[in-house]
Amino acid sequence: MDKLIITAALTGAEVTRAQQPALPLTPREIGIAAAECAEAGAAMVHVHGRLADGTPTQDREVYREIIAEVKARSDVIVQVSTGGAVGMTAAERLAPVTLKPEMATLSMGSVNFGDDVFLNAPNDITEFARVMAEHGVRPELEIFDSGMLSTALRWLKKGLLPSPAHFDLVLGIPGGMAGTPESLMFLRAQLPADATWTVAAIGAAQLPLNTLAIVLGGHVRVGFEDNVYYRKGELAQSNAQMVARVARLARELERPLASPDEARRLLRL
Repeated sequence: MDKLIITAALTGAEVTRAQQPALPLTPREIGIAAAECAEAGAAMVHVHGRLADGTPTQDREVYREIIAEVKARSDVIVQVSTGGAVGMTAAERLAPVTLKPEMATLSMGSVNFGDDVFLNAPNDITEFARVMAEHGVRPELEIFDSGMLSTALRWLKKGLLPSPAHFDLVLGIPGGMAGTPESLMFLRAQLPADATWTVAAIGAAQLPLNTLAIVLGGHVRVGFEDNVYYRKGELAQSNAQMVARVARLARELERPLASPDEARRLLRL
């Protein structure tokens, strides 16, 4: 198996300080959290922008500050979100890509998202892919259900996305595929043979599906964006605490961790 890439999703767009007091919000806090996660074994951080009051933002300058704060403290891959928050326009969501980060997320379709709808019209997906290619940003294809994977496979066949592709299988979102081993195995069976993949499971599904991904040769995502609890009823102390647990599991299962530079080679950055 390839070495394991751990991604830390530090903040997200929905989690609040009321839900998780240790949530990093400012660029400096995000930079510090990224360095802690790198020390614990993460090779990549997935970042969302927030304003001082916690409001989600895709403002280009906020992301510029976040990237600078992360890079000042560690060499982890910085992956920016183009999902932003529900209700943002496509143009808003795309703004951080113009900073030329190493990676950015690219959602491959629309999905019910709790009580809302996360819209990704085909024309917008096409534009996101075009702008990422223009700026040399490698996309991570976000898959919330099997229809999104079917779309991604069609687009790869047509040459509309870079190949080999890297997928993020997001499981357990209310409205998307369930956070179960059966869902993971179903999606994994349809991935191209040359693809790399990560599993991002929500809430209580995070730890078991992370463990399964380690065994199956995939990669893992942890962090406050997906889960604020370390175990049932116990809030996690930090994003790094979650990274450290997965790193321990990987070592017990004899799956070495990828450094940031090793992850860059595996992901063809």
